[in-house]
Amino acid sequence: MKNSVLSWLDETAKRLPNKLALQDISGNITYQEYRSKSLAIAYKIVELNKGEMKKPIVVYLEKGKEVLVSFMGVAYSGCFYSPIDTEMPQSRVDKILEVLKPEIVITTNKLKTNFEKFNFYGSYIIYEETICSEEDETAVKPYTEKIIDTDLLYVLFTSGSTGVPKGVSICHRSVIDYTDWVTETFNITQKDTFGNQAPFYFDNSILDIYSCMKTGATLNIIPKKLFFQPVPLLEYIKYNKINTIFWVPSALIVVSKLKAFRNVDLSDTLKRVLFCGEVMPNKQLNIWRKFLPNVTYANLYGPTEITDACTYYIVDREFSDDEPLPIGIPMSNTDILVLNDEDKLVTDDEVGELCVRGTSLAMGYYNNPEKTRSAFVQNPLNKAVPEIIYRTGDLVRYNEYREIIYISRKDFQIKHLGHRIELGEIETAISSLEEVTLNCCLYDEKNQKIVLFVDAQVDRDYIKERIEKLVPEYMIPGKVIYLENMPINANGKIDRIKLKELM
Repeated sequence: MKNSVLSWLDETAKRLPNKLALQDISGNITYQEYRSKSLAIAYKIVELNKGEMKKPIVVYLEKGKEVLVSFMGVAYSGCFYSPIDTEMPQSRVDKILEVLKPEIVITTNKLKTNFEKFNFYGSYIIYEETICSEEDETAVKPYTEKIIDTDLLYVLFTSGSTGVPKGVSICHRSVIDYTDWVTETFNITQKDTFGNQAPFYFDNSILDIYSCMKTGATLNIIPKKLFFQPVPLLEYIKYNKINTIFWVPSALIVVSKLKAFRNVDLSDTLKRVLFCGEVMPNKQLNIWRKFLPNVTYANLYGPTEITDACTYYIVDREFSDDEPLPIGIPMSNTDILVLNDEDKLVTDDEVGELCVRGTSLAMGYYNNPEKTRSAFVQNPLNKAVPEIIYRTGDLVRYNEYREIIYISRKDFQIKHLGHRIELGEIETAISSLEEVTLNCCLYDEKNQKIVLFVDAQVDRDYIKERIEKLVPEYMIPGKVIYLENMPINANGKIDRIKLKELM
């Protein structure tokens, strides 16, 4: 039994020292280089921490291989990493720092100037100044050996309904279980090359990072700009012999909408197309299946709190364009409970809330016991012993094949552009504008747009300009509707049902 994910990097670097591990637009590194540089960073962390373990270390770097090297450096030191997007607004970064209270950040000389604007008064590790030494492994080993599988590996921040981001805390054991399942289910080997799309602050990247590390596959970090250029994107996949991708559906949809397959033939290149993070329309998936019929397609489902995914469906039959694609069945060592309003298991095609139990569950929200208690609760079906389940807030039902079908969100948290977003955070930002008294955000599933209803005569460009420092780009409303009188229900709250009729 493995105590940490680091045994994979140790074993792969020993077995395949010169194998290409990570590749990005600036170059590549081998598995031996991956490990050596990670140990050098770990040595610096151990020095600065004076031997203390289990502490949060922020990674503030542009997307590239350096981020993953830093992640593993943090892990080798017995601490846990938390990535912060370099394009994130200052107010959000400061809130994350307030929750984490980190004492160390890993960054570059260039980015250090940016980070100094935030509320951080700790130490910096400058990536390019970290030099590998033969002493690194000897100095770090005592700390690595103390790691147990329930120690935290990372904390990823999702949107919070009160404007305070939530730090989802995941331990080594959860990632080990998930990665074992992925590599076995999809038969991943050292001969594979992954094409990474997901940002490293987004949980979809976990599959890419650790599946490659465990098996010795190569991880190619695809340049972000290519996802807006479908033909060059497919040409890049073909040229770099990428045979496995795990993308959000919106990235796959761009390719199918613009008919890029007619320009680039990937039939001898791609073997696996996996997706997760939002609903994948069968209309678009059918285009992929038409041009690449021999590829394995799989729909994975799960929130950040479940170590990326907890159910899956390997597409094994035909679907019409207007049919929903199943999210499938539970992954290995994971149990799914679909509970109705009375906390009993649903029957037949009854709709209920998808709840999860198993080692995939997060440890909770970092430094947020109240939110943790509300989402991670005692299993109502088990009165005998303590057993925590996670309530996803997603409504689902079973189809005739006993596969799970996703219906919608139970609350106002949405999935948009691969991100889990709480509309309340956007509303909080809008409420900060002096012109605004009342506002409400809803999600237009059909057109995949965040719709803002507001009682001030403001347009989208104005809203974007005023709140872009408060929320990330992907949370900016796509449509703004002005209402002189906001509808109010009997409880004195904004009537969301009436607003839905106006979308």
